[in-house]
Amino acid sequence: MHRNRPELPAPTQRRAVVKAAAGALLLTGAASAPARATSARRRPRAGRVLVFSKTAGFRHDSIPDGIATIKDLGAQSGFAVDATEDAAAFTPGNLARYAAVVFLSTTGDVLDTGGQTAFEGYIAAGGGYAGVHAAADTEYDWPFYGGLCGAWFQSHPAIQQATMKVEDHAHPATGHLGDTWVRTDEWYNYRTNPRDTATVHVLAALDESSYAGGTMNGDHPISWYQKYKGGRAFYTGLGHTKESYAEPAFRQHLLGGITYTMGLPTTGHGR
Repeated sequence: MHRNRPELPAPTQRRAVVKAAAGALLLTGAASAPARATSARRRPRAGRVLVFSKTAGFRHDSIPDGIATIKDLGAQSGFAVDATEDAAAFTPGNLARYAAVVFLSTTGDVLDTGGQTAFEGYIAAGGGYAGVHAAADTEYDWPFYGGLCGAWFQSHPAIQQATMKVEDHAHPATGHLGDTWVRTDEWYNYRTNPRDTATVHVLAALDESSYAGGTMNGDHPISWYQKYKGGRAFYTGLGHTKESYAEPAFRQHLLGGITYTMGLPTTGHGR
């Protein structure tokens, strides 16, 4: 963050300032160093979300439906939504305008080094990340992103109906659901099990006996959240089909995940 420099005091005053600062440092030790590092980052502002849907690989035809849905949810819930596919939006100053960034079925390498650095700083300053479906098929060469998302995509079977087991009824993304959730979508298999990550909390997992093509040995998380390197992250593997964005239960799931990453109050979403 660029900050205006204060005018330098006159030489005599400057010596007095330095002397006073040295005395303060003896009292406080190095405690001021982390404070300076934190203040150097722009903290995200509440009330606005950025939807990012750039693709460098497969492009989902449900992306326009997803953008329209998130804008509708924002209008109903009191937050503004901007949408872009321009990676140049990933600068420290611009990202600081948003409480959360939604990666909506992004694929492939979508950010350059500068954009990646800006996004890492944004998360470290308390920003939010919500990944939807193919967000897990994104930025395979960026370890920070893999940790933020929680797992990377490996494969998927044909679109079909499956049963999810809801593991957390306290989170706003799943608090409206029963113990099971039956619906049709494209069900991702992941390269690793996010449950093995110390910070990830699983919200719902697929019952692999309820459909064909699951490859995660019976423990198949499909939605989760975590606090990650200073920020908040939510991911859902749902949302491949256009029809998903017309489903009330999925829309509430998506809204709950976004509001969590925004740091908004989450009361009133329980079962």
